[in-house]
Amino acid sequence: MAAIIPGRQTASIEGPFVVFIIGVRINKWWAVGRWLPVVRAMGPMLQELYANKETGFLDAAFFMTGRGLSIVQYWRSYDQLEQYARGGDKHLKAWKDFNRKSRAGNAVGIYHETYMVGDGAYESIYVNMPATGLGRAGTLNPVGAGRETSRERAGLERQAPAE
Repeated sequence: MAAIIPGRQTASIEGPFVVFIIGVRINKWWAVGRWLPVVRAMGPMLQELYANKETGFLDAAFFMTGRGLSIVQYWRSYDQLEQYARGGDKHLKAWKDFNRKSRAGNAVGIYHETYMVGDGAYESIYVNMPATGLGRAGTLNPVGAGRETSRERAGLERQAPAE
């Protein structure tokens, strides 16, 4: 189990980065043979990524949803994410297999979202937490003066209310 870091921390990462969210939705629970291979394919892809940090992959976290599983991934750049999607051995095999099987019905669905985050265009807070999310992909730092509020951590200036 990851060690809890007491107090308030915020994450930092140098330069721009990419947040990639991918998930599987089980549409027909009884069609185990259709969705289980899709779910199982995610583990080997992540193992491949963790073993090959030169891909630009930084870290990932799993989340259970009401009908499946989602994974939030952090990448150094969009180009590196795309290069893995088009050339990663485990990904290409899983993608081809999913496309072939998905033509046979809609027992399982997948989705992904990609966000390109500019340098410093984010904020985070972790209170009495182990390194999590961007805090694992980047670096955790104690919250200090000038970083107390979300707006301060995001580097946004206070704006006067519109008249």
